[in-house]
Amino acid sequence: MFSEEHVAPALDLLELLEFAWHDCYGDVSPPDEIVEDVLLLSEGSIDLFIHAARLAVADWRDVKVNAASLRGSTP
Repeated sequence: MFSEEHVAPALDLLELLEFAWHDCYGDVSPPDEIVEDVLLLSEGSIDLFIHAARLAVADWRDVKVNAASLRGSTP
């Protein structure tokens, strides 16, 4: 999904997303559907991935709505 040069930073960002999710919501990691939505919203771009991960921690509902819009469905 990410270019070869961005694979390691993307994995680091996933780990940071888990840490932040735990700190904000008390769960060990975000639900699989949130991770899938964040990856979808990234569109293979590390910059969009960073934005989507931050948005997921700030308000996961926005991620669900944006991902549903990309899929052409409702959340």
